Formats: sequence, structure tokens, C-alpha cells
Amino acid sequence: MRHDRDFGAKVTGETNPTLRRRELGFLLRQLRTERGLSIDAVAERAMLSTTKLSRLETGRVGAAPRDIRDLCIVYGITDTAERERLMELAREGKQRAWWQKLDLPYATYIGLEAEAVFIRDYNPDIIAGLLQVEGYARAIFEENDPPLDQSAMDQRVEGRLRRQALLTQDDPPGFHYIVDEVALHRPIGGSAVMREQLARVVEVARLPNVALQVIPLAVGAHPGIMSNFVILDFDKPMVNDVVYVEGAVGNIYLETASELERYRRIFSRLEQIALDPKSSAAMVTRIAQTYEDS
Repeated sequence: MRHDRDFGAKVTGETNPTLRRRELGFLLRQLRTERGLSIDAVAERAMLSTTKLSRLETGRVGAAPRDIRDLCIVYGITDTAERERLMELAREGKQRAWWQKLDLPYATYIGLEAEAVFIRDYNPDIIAGLLQVEGYARAIFEENDPPLDQSAMDQRVEGRLRRQALLTQDDPPGFHYIVDEVALHRPIGGSAVMREQLARVVEVARLPNVALQVIPLAVGAHPGIMSNFVILDFDKPMVNDVVYVEGAVGNIYLETASELERYRRIFSRLEQIALDPKSSAAMVTRIAQTYEDS
């Protein structure tokens, strides 16, 4: 299956603060390494903690104007245009997109997902968030530990549903989704919800930018059985591709070349052992019918 289609740049209609912070972080890290300075040395001269400087360079926090001013002094940046470029990225990184206005524990991920040109998603247990219907998503959030109050639950469901416009927007990202058959049999929300959910999976799989594959139970053990992960590819030189791993202990972002290569290798192996898209859609349809008969 080919993944080299050029889906082009994203048109989101608003500034993406998550990406602006990462672009700024890339430039700050570049300025420091070009001058042969360590994080400790720069942090001391700019009167920042090493933790904050590290988080600025990885785009995990936004930069204040004073941070940029002090770092420009340390790096000897006198060019007005270069200073303003850094300041503008800092300002845009402080803005709030729709996903940051909701109480979502994975807001950073949504910001990255919104700018990806290709998304590879593998999950052994549940249907991917980009495909979940409201009843399915709500049933999952109802089991959250600690329990969510009604307001928080409604915000998380809203966030999950709003994300899904990504797949049908103008110039959408490519989406390759691999799921284990077991997720199709897990009756989350009851039979009526599962009928709707599996119909939704088949419907989205028909989109030209989407590829669905199912790993049959008969396959047994395989390289991805112990984890779920998403690989996000970008077409921006200042934003590294990312592997996102979500779990009960927290959300992990992996960006090194070796980490990306490992997860791409695993995804490729899963692609080889899974059913082809046509057979996968047929399996989802057959399993949906078992809920209709129950």
C-alpha cells in the first residue's frame, strides 16, 4: 500500500499554537547549537531554569516576550527582522485554538494531528478517536478513572467529535488505520452503539484519503499487541515527525530518528499481516451484523 501521495499543506483557518511553539523551539535549539552552547550555559546567562529552556526548545510551553528578548541577547541577535520573527512565533504560540479552550488532557496531540499530512494509527483495543461516534466515545469516558463530571465529559466528547472534520476537510491528511479484530467485538456502549460505530468505520474507509486494515484474531501474537500508537508525518522543515503513545501513565511523544524508524517498522509489519482494505471492510460489515442479530 502506497503512502507517498502528496496531500499538501493543511488549511485550518486559524493559527495553530501547538505548531508555532514547536517551530519556535526548533529555531531556539538551532541558535544554541550553532553557537556551541549547552542548555545549562544558556539558562544561566538568560536567567532561566534549565527545565524551562528545555521545554521551550521542545515546544512544550509557550515563550514570553521577555524570554525571547533575553535569549536574543545571549545569542547576539541584533537583526530586527530575525528578532521579530521569533517574537511573532512566541505570540502565536500563546494563542488559544479551539482544542485548548476545552478541558482536554491531549490538547497538544490534537494540535499536532491538525497539521499532519499523514496519520498512521494502530490500536489493539478500541476504535480510533477519529472514527468514534458519540455514543461510543461517551461510553469510554464514562469509565474514566478518576470519574469525570458531566461538564468535563461533555467537553471531551465534543473534542473527539470536532477532530473528525479533519478527514473530510479540503486537502485532508492521509489516514491509514490498523485495528485488531478484538476491538470490533468489544461491545462498548451496547449493541445499538456498536452497529452505529462499525457502520461509521466502513463509511469513513470509503474516503479516498483513508485506508482501513483489520488484523484477524487468527494471527495470534504480533509486534504491536502490547501497545497503541500513532505516527504523525509533517511537511514542515521545522517540525519533526512524531510518534504518539497514549496510556494510563500518561501520553508520550517520541521524535528521535531511531524511535521513528522503530515504530514505522512495526507499522509496516502490521500492514503486512493485516487483511487488505477490501477484506477488512467486509469483516467489519459481517461483525456489525452480529450486533443486529443479538
